[in-house]
Amino acid sequence: MMTDLKDALARSSATLLQDAVGGVSLAILLVMGLSVPSIF
Repeated sequence: MMTDLKDALARSSATLLQDAVGGVSLAILLVMGLSVPSIF
């Protein structure tokens, strides 16, 4: 089980980084979108 997880993480490390960046950017867009109405 642990070796399977390690192998999967080793194979998909580049896509995990891209997914993390995408998730952070979506969170930032959500916060910005919710705060814009309070500015105007």
